[in-house]
Amino acid sequence: MSHMAEESGSPGQRRDSIKTTVGNMAGQRRRQQAVSVGKERRDAVVRAKRLCRVDFNDEDGNMVDTDVAMDDDKASLEDQIVHIVEELKSAASFTGKGSFQKKMEVLRRLRRLLSQTSMPPVETAVQAGVVPILVQCLSFGSANEQLLEAAWCLTNIATGDVDQTRALLPALPLLISHLGEKSSIPVAEQCAWALGNVAGEGEEFRDILLAQGALPPLARLLLSNKGSTSRTAAWALSNLIKGPKPKAAAELIKMSGIPEAIVRHMQKGDEELATEVAWVVVYLTALSEMHSGLLIEAGLLPPLVGRLASSDKLSLLTPVLRSIGNLVAGDNGKTDAVLAAGNDIPGSVVGAMIKCLESQHRTLKKEAAWALSNIAAGTLVHKQLIFSSGAVSSLLHLLVTATFDIRKEVAYVLGNLCVATVEETGESMTILEHLTVLVNKRCLPGFINLIKSPDIEAAKLGLQFLELVMRSLPNDQGPKLVEKEDGIAAMELFQFHENEEIRNMANGLVDKYFGESYGIEEEY
Repeated sequence: MSHMAEESGSPGQRRDSIKTTVGNMAGQRRRQQAVSVGKERRDAVVRAKRLCRVDFNDEDGNMVDTDVAMDDDKASLEDQIVHIVEELKSAASFTGKGSFQKKMEVLRRLRRLLSQTSMPPVETAVQAGVVPILVQCLSFGSANEQLLEAAWCLTNIATGDVDQTRALLPALPLLISHLGEKSSIPVAEQCAWALGNVAGEGEEFRDILLAQGALPPLARLLLSNKGSTSRTAAWALSNLIKGPKPKAAAELIKMSGIPEAIVRHMQKGDEELATEVAWVVVYLTALSEMHSGLLIEAGLLPPLVGRLASSDKLSLLTPVLRSIGNLVAGDNGKTDAVLAAGNDIPGSVVGAMIKCLESQHRTLKKEAAWALSNIAAGTLVHKQLIFSSGAVSSLLHLLVTATFDIRKEVAYVLGNLCVATVEETGESMTILEHLTVLVNKRCLPGFINLIKSPDIEAAKLGLQFLELVMRSLPNDQGPKLVEKEDGIAAMELFQFHENEEIRNMANGLVDKYFGESYGIEEEY
């Protein structure tokens, strides 16, 4: 049977000492987190697609009025869409006097209809044949006003489902071309927004955009010192490079000026810009150790940990914590660098993570626990730093009171605090002081509850911790404590389990520590 503290020699696995026995290396888990966060981001933090509802200024700097008296009834709105699309077709084919003004008036009305509700009638517009007309409006030589209106309409159509997004494929080459240096800033920003929505639909659309050359012009926009431009570019890029294929992220990080721009925006940008850039950092650090090294060399760590300590915004703290968690899932040198960067902030990096553990936001608790689990899987110094920081009381509280996913992450932290690797031999050892304190603080019920869960990974984690307790505590205290907390019954739940590995693990522990000889010496 594998012990909880078994480790292999690779740095990626060493970072996840308690996790190697369940076949979940730190590098694999980091990549899985990066891929899965797309849906999590859409549901919990910010939509992976964004509707453009904020109006723009006209050439004189006056805010354009978008208030239109319309019936909110869905059927009425769909009828209006069909009617306006027909008007737009007619206006696009008209070449007489006043044709441009007529076309612009119809485009504005269409854009307003597609912007006035959180669920615009995209399907109706697509079925009415609006996309080819909008593509025509994006043709080279068109006025900026027309380009902006057409790109805005396409942006909101791209918030639809996969089939509606696929209808926009003919528009992609022109949207990409209008990201160029010769385009006006508003037009380039709106086209970037539209492309970000397309990329947010999934891997198929990201591959199409990358093949058509969307990455370099979006990267160029990220270099801009104009907040709205770099913010929109960062959001679109985060959708474009999110994986699971690492090629786009690898190309982005190697582009001239990109690491420095990321650091500059994290340091000097407002919280909205820092948030979007932090998501770019999440995917870069998740998909390659090399990317992490380049960002650290560019000076990312001070502004990154500074944001962790100073911000109270969930939308910013989530990607910042995820980025730091990715970095400390690398080698021990990167963890040392992260911790050193925190020396200049009040309470250190670990202290800032404790603040997140104690927040009211479930997302922050989970992200902080995940990051701490990676630090706790490091060197003995890293483990002692967490153990002496005051984090233990918060972790023990969450192990009992938090939702299941957070309790599992917390269990990884606590488990990793109790095992270490002997550098000379590579063998694992128990940190008895840490283990004794945790057991005395009644952590066993929390781990036994994990054993009773239907989640196989969590059950293995609980069994591994019980094995460590029963093997390591002196004077055979371990089995007695496990029995007292009803641990035997928990292990016997797996006596006939369909999963052979966990069945053998549980049955082996019961036979070894509670076999025929258990308690005989004490009775004698």
